[in-house]
Parts: sequence; C-alpha cells; structure tokens
Amino acid sequence: MPQPAFWILTVLAAGRRHGYEIMREASEASEGRVELKVTTLYAALERLEREGLIVADGEEVVNGRARRYYRITDAGSGRLTREIDVLARSVRAASERLAQVRIATLMPTLAEAR
Repeated sequence: MPQPAFWILTVLAAGRRHGYEIMREASEASEGRVELKVTTLYAALERLEREGLIVADGEEVVNGRARRYYRITDAGSGRLTREIDVLARSVRAASERLAQVRIATLMPTLAEAR
C-alpha cells in the first residue's frame, strides 16, 4: 500500500475528517515523514473511494470554502489492519536479520578476545 493511502486510512481510523485535517494529521502521525501535497491527497482520496475503503461523508461551507469530509469504511479498516500486520512482520524480519548480522560480526571479535 502506498504511504499516502496508509496515512490517510490511519488518520480516518480516528474519525471523519476533511482534506486539510487529513494532511495535517498525517504529517503529525508520521512525525513529519509524510507531507501530503494537495494533488497527492485528492488523487489518493479518489482512489481509496473507488476501492470502497473510504466514503465521502458530507460537505459544509466554512469561510466561503467547501469542505468535503471523508470517513473510513469497514473494508478500509480491514485493509488498514492487514497492512499494519504486514508492516509489523516486515519490521520483525528486518530486526531479526540485523541481529543475526551483528552476532555474526561479533563472533570473530569475541573469539579473538579469548
């Protein structure tokens, strides 16, 4: 799953949001690693809506500007949960691999110290 989609679903898992809120909260939740541009955001929102992972959930006009709200669907929550599981397995595999490399690197050093 592309990062923009992951972070949009993550933000919407907390509740209904409009575009600017999604952009701001994705940046906060990712600790600044993901800065969604407007074009990226709305292209991702369209794709997620087509896939049935989110739905438009009303509009309101604030200061003369229309705000369209979105919410995650049950399918979107399920997809986000599966993606989190995949990422968690990837982190575990990478951590285990790194630990093996570190141990293999340490073994000759320990043998020399004896």
